[in-house]
Amino acid sequence: MTARLMRWTGLCAAVPLVLALTGCGGGDDGAKPSAAPPAASSPTPAGSTSADPDASEKTAVLASYTAMWTEQMKAYRKADAKGTDLERYVTAEALGQFRNDLDRMKQAGTVVRGDLAHDDTKVTAVDMDAQTPTATVQDCMDISKWQTYSTKKDQALPMPSAQPRRYVATATAEKWEDGWIITTFTPDGAQAC
Repeated sequence: MTARLMRWTGLCAAVPLVLALTGCGGGDDGAKPSAAPPAASSPTPAGSTSADPDASEKTAVLASYTAMWTEQMKAYRKADAKGTDLERYVTAEALGQFRNDLDRMKQAGTVVRGDLAHDDTKVTAVDMDAQTPTATVQDCMDISKWQTYSTKKDQALPMPSAQPRRYVATATAEKWEDGWIITTFTPDGAQAC
């Protein structure tokens, strides 16, 4: 299935802010998602009906979104994507830009410590009739327990005072042959949650 690759501008804007990195590299390393995301939860039991005909698709989108963040946090904690399954959940362009951000973290000698919380994460739109089905995820990102740590200085770096600790982020996804793939992530630091 052919799917358009979209710029991962939101992540590139968020990573420098949160991780004290600079710039947003382009780059498409040509990687392609290699396997399907986790399967959606068990189907609705026989004899019952779902009020939402897209409920199983929404569950699958959220599973891919959650898995993407799990793999990203593994990579951020060591400034290296090796040993993660990130390529299973994002487009090739996004993966290339993500790897560029990790390279900048390595050069700066920074890693992430702490936890990133997600509150009220939900799928706000699904279009299963599109040539390539799409979905939109809205998330409330909470970075209050997330810190940038300098491995060179052996200390936590202060977060910029203007950096909001809780803000809305939106992701888009496409359903490819292998499952739902996250194509964009856009934080909105001006929209608190």
